[in-house]
Amino acid sequence: MVVETKTRSPVTGDRVPVVGAIALGMVALALSIAVTVTIGPANLSVAEVYSVIFDKLGLSGSTVSAIREGIVWELRLPRTLLAAVCGAGLAVCGVIMQSLLRNPLADPFVLGISSGASTGAVMIAVLGIGGGAISLSGGAFLGALVSFGLVLLLATGAGGGTSRIVLAGVAGTQLFSALTSFIVISSADAERTRGVLFWLLGSLAGAAWSDVILCGAVCVLGIAVCLLKASALDAFTFGSSTAATLGIAVGRTRLMFLVVTALITAVLVSAAGAIGFVGLVLPHAARFLIGPRHSRLVPVAAVVGAVFMVWVDAVARTVFAPQEVPVGVVTALIGVPAFALILFRMRSTQ
Repeated sequence: MVVETKTRSPVTGDRVPVVGAIALGMVALALSIAVTVTIGPANLSVAEVYSVIFDKLGLSGSTVSAIREGIVWELRLPRTLLAAVCGAGLAVCGVIMQSLLRNPLADPFVLGISSGASTGAVMIAVLGIGGGAISLSGGAFLGALVSFGLVLLLATGAGGGTSRIVLAGVAGTQLFSALTSFIVISSADAERTRGVLFWLLGSLAGAAWSDVILCGAVCVLGIAVCLLKASALDAFTFGSSTAATLGIAVGRTRLMFLVVTALITAVLVSAAGAIGFVGLVLPHAARFLIGPRHSRLVPVAAVVGAVFMVWVDAVARTVFAPQEVPVGVVTALIGVPAFALILFRMRSTQ
């Protein structure tokens, strides 16, 4: 089989090499990180920011004070990199879910993972479960795994089809959302409620290098699996029957993709909270740019998502500085109009 490496641009009609598109996206991502890492409420010059970065990379010495060095290396840079990782991971999860469920409106949170993570985080922050041995992120990760396990159990017991997976996800989402609301209302004081709600709306304020490394490793692994199984994702786009006709083990392959999606989403939600609309909208933007073939859609969606989230985070932490806006609020403000546009295009093509 000859794999195409070019697609026709819907805007110009020219054939655009996918490698060139990915390279251009990587350059845009690098420039975005380079610019946004210099933006923030602290009064730091561009020269001071890059003096710290070059010093940490062993390229030159730095005369910046320890406080300013900590702002750049311990706060801004890991936060910007985590934003890029979250954007890439959620966009790829959206690509997987839209292919598996054959639904252009599917996103990573269809599986109820976000709601489960929220419940786990609230149980740690409000009820104090774990006695301080488990962090907020750890509780969110455990909650996400429990939620996914329940959804998988419900879907498997009902036959395991795509429609049953969606229904099981809806049930899981409602259950854990109700548990979260009950815990907050019955047990949290005003200060804790505010902190929990801020986290639930998505926040990169607590980003650390350990989060970047863990989330980055999981996302790279997930993207690698998607690229290796890109032909299976192409087949699922046409339905389970078509995939089976092409020799794909439908049940096992679908389970593998669901586990990959659950793992990526759980890790990202545990580190950054629930960030909506990225997995819903960004796959459509990538598909518009590069076409539906998953061997090129997956990497392009990852790059587009990374660039998008880097700038969303920059807006979230500067537009109302020194007060910070949850990144989930910004993605919703951008995502809802984009979502409406998708619905309008779907209606016009029917």
